[in-house]
Amino acid sequence: MNPKYLSTISELDSLVGLASKEREAMETVTETFPFRSNEYYLSLIDWKDDHDPLRRIVIPNAAELKGGGCLDPSCEKDFTRKPGLQHKYAQTGLLLLSDVCGGICRFCFRKRLFMDTERETVKDVSAGIDYIRDHKEITNVLLTGGDPLTLETCRIESILRQLREIEHVSIIRIGSKMLAYNPYRILNDTDLCSVLSRYSTPEKRIYLMAHYNHPRELTDVSVRAAHELQKAGVMVVSQTPVLNGINSEPETFTELFRKQSFAGISPYYVFQCRPSLGNRFFQVPVEQSYDIVQKSWQACSGLAKRARFVMSHATGKIEVVGKTAGQVFMRYHQSADPANIGKFMVFRSNPLARWFDDYRHILTNFETKKIWLF
Repeated sequence: MNPKYLSTISELDSLVGLASKEREAMETVTETFPFRSNEYYLSLIDWKDDHDPLRRIVIPNAAELKGGGCLDPSCEKDFTRKPGLQHKYAQTGLLLLSDVCGGICRFCFRKRLFMDTERETVKDVSAGIDYIRDHKEITNVLLTGGDPLTLETCRIESILRQLREIEHVSIIRIGSKMLAYNPYRILNDTDLCSVLSRYSTPEKRIYLMAHYNHPRELTDVSVRAAHELQKAGVMVVSQTPVLNGINSEPETFTELFRKQSFAGISPYYVFQCRPSLGNRFFQVPVEQSYDIVQKSWQACSGLAKRARFVMSHATGKIEVVGKTAGQVFMRYHQSADPANIGKFMVFRSNPLARWFDDYRHILTNFETKKIWLF
């Protein structure tokens, strides 16, 4: 199977049939936030259910046009050292290789890449490769975008080969939602797994950072594609934001974590949904997100609950590690300033906070609320 891709609401209408008002609303949304999906993923949606979680992941919703947010909530521009190359954390270099995905998530934190904005991805990665070669502190490189697996296999092979020629690069990560959006990209291209196998060695692994947002995305064909990657020596891990109406019930996360662990896919990160433009519709308050994850673990084995709940803030990855009735405990799991790594923070509880800055804002404007820094 080679699923056909769709990028207009007209094509979607022809495939599934839309009510005229529904179609008009979607077309209005796509004037700001583009649409892209494919026949495989759309076949997983229950079109009789307006609240189907997979529908909410990929189908435009008028609620996206409400609320604030910005196009670069983690200030990635501040850490761009060369075109298409970001260097925020000492050990990690990030290469933006593509502005195309197997589908456009409606809550994408990097949706600016798909909009009519300045191009950030590059076809010529030589400047980024040179930067990585010159910075020996970089031990791992994340290939992202967009989705690198939308590139031709020969292009992927060229980049992997150049990175493997750099002695200090030990880990190569590929950020991709293709296992969920189009697992046939892996199953139909035997050359892809051969290439990945060649460059994922026992001493220097390739990691596929899968994006599974809901347990229904782990179809039989998706698990089979993940198995092919695992046979090729690729370490498959998964990450997702907490998303309103998609996985915001603890039972959903329990099923997601368990299905992943059963398939040998390690849960890696659970993110607080970033406040990108149009994302407020998808955001769950921070403390509620934390509770969802904690409750979901009650029916999980240790292997199924290895993920960390973090906010990818401009200053670093901030892990929420606990809470009481009146306080929230956080620490810098990773930081743009190495001196802050491990820094522990205690805030007054704010059940309405949707992002780290909401806590900082409260502390700035309400002097009676205290913060303890250790």
